[in-house]
Amino acid sequence: MRPFETFDAVGAGVADMYHSFEGYFEQKSRALHFFGAIPFGFAADELFAWIQYGGGQELWDALSSRFNVKPLLCTSTGCQMGGWFVREVNSPEDFKGIRYRMPGLGGEVLRRLGAIVVTLPVGEIMPALKSGAIDASEWVGPWPDMAMGLHKVASYYYYPGFHEPGTGLAVGINKDVWESFDASDRRVIEAMAACEYARSLAEFNANNALWLRKLRDEGTVKILKFDDSVLKAFLAISKDVVAEAGSGDELSKKIYASYQQFRASIMDWTDISERAYLNSRSLA
Repeated sequence: MRPFETFDAVGAGVADMYHSFEGYFEQKSRALHFFGAIPFGFAADELFAWIQYGGGQELWDALSSRFNVKPLLCTSTGCQMGGWFVREVNSPEDFKGIRYRMPGLGGEVLRRLGAIVVTLPVGEIMPALKSGAIDASEWVGPWPDMAMGLHKVASYYYYPGFHEPGTGLAVGINKDVWESFDASDRRVIEAMAACEYARSLAEFNANNALWLRKLRDEGTVKILKFDDSVLKAFLAISKDVVAEAGSGDELSKKIYASYQQFRASIMDWTDISERAYLNSRSLA
C-alpha cells in the first residue's frame, strides 16, 4: 500500500495491520494527531503515561473504532530536531516566505508564521534541499537525518523540535482481526507493542547521541538553538492550532480536554523531577 493509504486499507480489511504515524491520517479526524505528536505537547515518556494510565488508550480506541481499527503505540523516535536550514533564522520574521518541509500541525504553525509549507516524501527531501527547491526541512534526529545525507546539503541544524517533542508511531490492527484473538493473545500483542515503544526510544536516543557527536566532530554544520523569540512565536501560534485540532465533534473535544488536563498535571511533576534534575546536572 502507499503510505497514506494504509489506514483505509486496514479499516476495510484489505490489510490486517499498518505501522505508521497517526498524523498522516488527519483527514479521517484531526484528533488523531493527539496520539502521534502535538506541538509543545508530550515528551515520549509523557505520551506513554497518558496512553497507558491517563485514559488516552480508551479515547483512542473510541476514535479509531469508528474506522474499524484497533490502535496501539508501537514506536517512539523521542524528541525530534527543529530541522535543517540552508541559512540562519534569527527571528520570527525570518520565517516569512521560507520554503519549509514539515507535515502535520507543526506545518500549520509555520504556515501561520508566513512560511511556505510543503510536504515531501522522504526520498525527495535531500534533492529538494540540494537544488534549492526548499530552504529547510525537518526529519527526525541526527541518526536518521545523517543517514540520508542531510548534513551534506544544509549548513544549519536547529533545535528543539517544537512540532514533535515525543513522536509516537502506531500499529493499527483491523478491528475484526483484533476481536478474533482471545484475551491472552491480545495481552501478548499489547505487551509486545509496549516493549517496542520502549526499545525503539532507547535505540533512537542511543544512536542520536552517537551521531550528534559525529556531526559536532565534523564541524561543517552549525548546530543552533532557535532564538527564544522564535520559540515564543511558535508557542503562541501552537495554542490555537492545537485547540482547533480538538474542536471537532464531541469525542474530539473529550480527547483534547483529557490531553490538556494530563499535560498540566505531568508538567507540574516534570518541573520538579526531571527538569530540576537536568538543570542541576548542567551546573557542573
